[in-house]
Amino acid sequence: MPVANILVLGAAALLVWACASTNLDANAPVPAKTSANDCAIIAAIAKEHYKFDPKNTQPPLKASGDSAWRPACDFSASGLKFNNYTDPTPSADPRERLRWVAFQKPVYDGNGATVATEIMHGPLAGMGYECRVLPGFAGWTVGECKTSWVS
Repeated sequence: MPVANILVLGAAALLVWACASTNLDANAPVPAKTSANDCAIIAAIAKEHYKFDPKNTQPPLKASGDSAWRPACDFSASGLKFNNYTDPTPSADPRERLRWVAFQKPVYDGNGATVATEIMHGPLAGMGYECRVLPGFAGWTVGECKTSWVS
């Protein structure tokens, strides 16, 4: 019994020390992790909705949403290749500077997930969508994507 008490007290002290030594900025957004389901859902939207494949070159992948989430996935396993979006120089051609695709973190419910996504093809040439993705025996499939904005 005394050994168990010592172990419990030691674990509690270690937990208090770990919490006290962690320096978190209360205003800094906590980056959302990317799960295997997140990656499968994003790949399904990229392939089924946007029709990206090795022959249809994907635009750069931009962070999106309030937390600036960017999926950290091995898209090559799905036959996709996204370069990371970087802000080009202001002197760059606007058609290239404003070319990207973005996905927000999937929001799961009991029947599947919803994902906000957007794509820019160039100046004043973009669209936002809200896609409903459903699980099945063959993996995740896109149910429908509704337009949320157009520029």
